[in-house]
Amino acid sequence: MLRAVTAAALLLPPAALPAAAAETFPVELQHRYGTATVPDRPERIVSVSFIGHDFLLALGLTPIALRKWYGGEPSGVWPWGHDALGQARPVVMQGELDAEQIAALKPDLIIGQWSGMTGRDYALLSRIAPTIAPRAEFGDYGTPWQAMLRTLGTATGTSVRAEDIITRIEGRIAAVRAAHPEWQGASVALAWAGHTAAYTSRDIRSQLLESLGFRVPEAINGPGPVTRTHVLIPDEDPSAIDTDVLIWLDSGGSAARLARMPLRSTMRAYREGREIHADLLLAGALSHSSPLSLEYALDRLVPLLEAAMDGDPATPVPGMAEAGLLPEGF
Repeated sequence: MLRAVTAAALLLPPAALPAAAAETFPVELQHRYGTATVPDRPERIVSVSFIGHDFLLALGLTPIALRKWYGGEPSGVWPWGHDALGQARPVVMQGELDAEQIAALKPDLIIGQWSGMTGRDYALLSRIAPTIAPRAEFGDYGTPWQAMLRTLGTATGTSVRAEDIITRIEGRIAAVRAAHPEWQGASVALAWAGHTAAYTSRDIRSQLLESLGFRVPEAINGPGPVTRTHVLIPDEDPSAIDTDVLIWLDSGGSAARLARMPLRSTMRAYREGREIHADLLLAGALSHSSPLSLEYALDRLVPLLEAAMDGDPATPVPGMAEAGLLPEGF
């Protein structure tokens, strides 16, 4: 059994990656543990990444096994991926990785970006099939969605499709950004509601907000390593997350805790109606930050950001009343 990786992996901008390559094999991919050589177009792909199956499905590929992260979907695939999954039912793995199970599946490619695999894990898995670990500069959970997709496109002979997807989604993000000049340079904090933690600009969720023009303040980013994706925020001093817009990510059942948070009412974000409650699905879409979930996240998040950033404290942000989080007097 391989080392357990918890779903607590509180989970950004692209660095230079190989340009879209010709759809020919073999291909070589550099990663933190060395080089993965894929000799031919893979047909039996196992995803040990918590979010990698979303990326494969976006490329029109169905893995033979995937790693379920969290949530109530028996297939491990969230609603934004259902159409792409269709009637396929890959083997669902969860929790610790079982190398014997993976070997029995006879994969010809194992993808492990965003998996938390250690060097020991990699040494074992790479004896089963070519294995792709994260690139060193991104850490375990900071690989930008564009970088993940380009790597998988190269590994599977779908680079052209990967570039088409990147162009489409980046175009949509650019259009949203151009339509909202008031967002440019405004501060944003994405905070986990279960036990207050804020995501740095290295995190994939914050990367989306920064691509829309917002900025994560230095009080959250701090001087930490490039691989640090989140910091804990003490309830007795929430000033670091008192930003122009504050997004609470709730994986379920944490709104009541926020409602009781003693100093939340002292925050400008609270008083001016600048808070957003991201429910299970929206929080999940942001946390996956995949080509499939980003489209869903933009559909839901943009109207919420518009309501929170309109400069009128009396404008209710949709979802806040339902969560019981509106400020007093609203």
